[in-house]
Amino acid sequence: MRILHTSDWHLGRSFHRVNMLGAQAAFIGHLVATVREHAVDAVVVSGDVYDRAVPPLAAVELFDDALHRLAGLGVPTMMISGNHDSARRLGVGAGLIDRAGIHLRTEPSAAGTPVVLADTYGDVAFYGLPYLEPALVKDEFGIDRAGHEAVLAAAMDRVRADLATRAPGTRSVVLAHAFVTGGRASDSERDITVGGVAAVPAGVFDGVDYVALGHLHGCQTLTERVRYSGSPLAYSFSEADHRKSMWLVDLDAAGAVTAERLDCPAPRPLARIQGTLENLLADPALARHADAWVEATLTDAVRPADPMARLTERFPHTLSLVFAPERAPDDPQVSYARRLAGRSDQQIAEDFVAHVRGAGPDEREAAVLRDAFDAVRADAAVREVAR
Repeated sequence: MRILHTSDWHLGRSFHRVNMLGAQAAFIGHLVATVREHAVDAVVVSGDVYDRAVPPLAAVELFDDALHRLAGLGVPTMMISGNHDSARRLGVGAGLIDRAGIHLRTEPSAAGTPVVLADTYGDVAFYGLPYLEPALVKDEFGIDRAGHEAVLAAAMDRVRADLATRAPGTRSVVLAHAFVTGGRASDSERDITVGGVAAVPAGVFDGVDYVALGHLHGCQTLTERVRYSGSPLAYSFSEADHRKSMWLVDLDAAGAVTAERLDCPAPRPLARIQGTLENLLADPALARHADAWVEATLTDAVRPADPMARLTERFPHTLSLVFAPERAPDDPQVSYARRLAGRSDQQIAEDFVAHVRGAGPDEREAAVLRDAFDAVRADAAVREVAR
């Protein structure tokens, strides 16, 4: 069976004020053409179809167009909700859409209920594990103190239990939206840390033939059977070196995996350039970035006059300007933002405690802070879905 694995469309998202809807529509066209060209048997979309719980109308219309075009191909499509989606909204009409061969899996309770397709060699069971917010699904899975690993392990127990009831030789594919250990993050993914832990081990998914992951925006292979497709478009300059693609996966009669990367169209290349303003304007080696979306980091000791206007004369598509004068880390003029870069909310809070009283929190106090951050994030997730 030939499977096309994609994820993280983020329909409705912009890129530094640039409306990406046209590029997203071009990707949908490319997806449909790829399904035809490569004789794909099934399409899997591993979450974050939309960029937010209440997407703009234009994004909904594009999703509707995608559904109609995929259904028109007669190729079954499996989709799960991600942490950016409203599972309830995305799942509206799932029963009717199911009849058209578009299978939306947004309910955690259905983790062990597959879509079963058949090929020459028998059945392939597709299990959809939508993004599982631990605080919201722990009761469904009978877990007292939930974390990402606990809820995913419980969901996979249901998958393996169902698979054990099926005919010998039944192959299996799991769609999941999670941060799996070994994956490389970028700046455009929303933090899903719970209890100080964001990642789950790949071993959680043992026992199935292929795991089609979503959430991380870089295409990557964790094992031959566990892969991220990444987002089809770049959504931050941290993705400047990404090769945006989808996985074309073949499952043979024994469930062995062969995978090929298929490139996605890019509206423009991305470039990150750094130096003093005068050097950036004069360096001939940078001429190749004239048509790229540019993030410029200026290292001038003193902020130059009209830097954006001067940069856009040479690089018309400059979208981001960062000031980072070359100073020692302990220089008092180093910006607050730079001092906090890469630090989690938990670490910042613990640093504040240490600053105020001269000593950081003990183990019990650190646990209280973790619980507080987890509760706030879970409450925000509930509120977003309820909007």
